[in-house]
Amino acid sequence: MRMVLDERDLEIIAALQEDARATYADIGRRVGLSPSSVHDRVRKLEQSGVIRAYRAVLDPEAIGLTVTALIAVTPLDPMQPDDLPERVEEFPEVEDCFSVAGEANYVLKVRTRTTEGLEDLIRRLREKGGVQTRTTVVLSIPFEGRPLRP
Repeated sequence: MRMVLDERDLEIIAALQEDARATYADIGRRVGLSPSSVHDRVRKLEQSGVIRAYRAVLDPEAIGLTVTALIAVTPLDPMQPDDLPERVEEFPEVEDCFSVAGEANYVLKVRTRTTEGLEDLIRRLREKGGVQTRTTVVLSIPFEGRPLRP
């Protein structure tokens, strides 16, 4: 059962997406609630699954991941099990896995240190996944990871 979100819940979500380390008092001042009311609402948002996790957002280049690519993946054998997400989960280079409609079955967003690392990843994907790939190298990223606005 989905939680019904009111305007205050949406304001709290927006505040947390901007700064997940904000205190309940800071958020309360912003949305017009007491810190304890904010705490109760955040707990309910977490329990219902609206808020799934808190994490640090890293600059990929700062940690040496300078190559970003999108890899469209299609099975070589259309009769093989549809378990690609499980098969690629062990690859740390795979940041996101999207099931898609169209020619490909999945699109993977990946990050590597070098183009040689990307080439190695593609080889491993093809071997382990039994798939063909079509890769698009990202030239620049004007924005990504934008906050969700319900």
